[in-house]
Amino acid sequence: MTYPSAHGSVPTPAERDAIALRLAEIACAAGVTLRQFELGGCRHHLKPDGSPTSQADLAAEAQIVAALAQSWPGIPVIAEETAAEAAPAALFFLVDPLDGTKDFLKGTGEYTVNIALVAGERPVAAALAAPALGRVWAAGAGAVEAPIIEGRPGAFAPVSARPVPPEGMTALVSRSHGEAADEACLAVLPVGHRRGASSALKFGLLACGEADLYVRCGPTMEWDTAAGDHILTEAGGCLVGPDGRPFGYGRRPGQYRNGPFAALGDPSYAGRVTLPPESPSR
Repeated sequence: MTYPSAHGSVPTPAERDAIALRLAEIACAAGVTLRQFELGGCRHHLKPDGSPTSQADLAAEAQIVAALAQSWPGIPVIAEETAAEAAPAALFFLVDPLDGTKDFLKGTGEYTVNIALVAGERPVAAALAAPALGRVWAAGAGAVEAPIIEGRPGAFAPVSARPVPPEGMTALVSRSHGEAADEACLAVLPVGHRRGASSALKFGLLACGEADLYVRCGPTMEWDTAAGDHILTEAGGCLVGPDGRPFGYGRRPGQYRNGPFAALGDPSYAGRVTLPPESPSR
């Protein structure tokens, strides 16, 4: 695949779809590697920020970075474990090879592989794989989902987010994070049910209409959200920050930290979300 080039323009809709399908293949292949570690044991340690990393994170990231370089040489890759200080460009990839390392190490299966191509400040193609759950989502100019079959995507079908049902929103709440600010945001919305979920899997569930809301006021990184943001947006939903606007990516080279956000399946509720202001230090 020769497009996009390192200095090329924004890919066309057809190119974005083709790129997304290739990203899904790469994400699923990395999932095979993760499954081998998951089933066979995995050494890990804590990073300086207190979050865990493991052999699996490093092996999957190396595999993804090599595959991206082979398909699109010259486009920078900003990846959590080994290239978090890299600078963005007109086109660049954001990669989280194992989002939800804690859940991976616990064996819950609720972890994902996140890959997004960003043009300017917004994702234009993305893939989000949940290897242990056998599901993969992708989006170029439209959002799709497929089963993972023998380490590869099966047949893709379109997905779409849903309007808020009469019984109220299903809010996805983290199994390992949670803040008073999150609860304050949920309290002013018509939440009828809460469902525990981990990692960027939440974005996939929103994109296919299995839930309605995910609020996160604590710190996340751009590689945590870029792929899910694009897939949800192309499925008809949205991710907004405290100013009510979509996130921009690659705005803080060398830091890549997100502020508070709300991800919604029904964008008509975006104006009812009250998020705390973004800290100047972010």
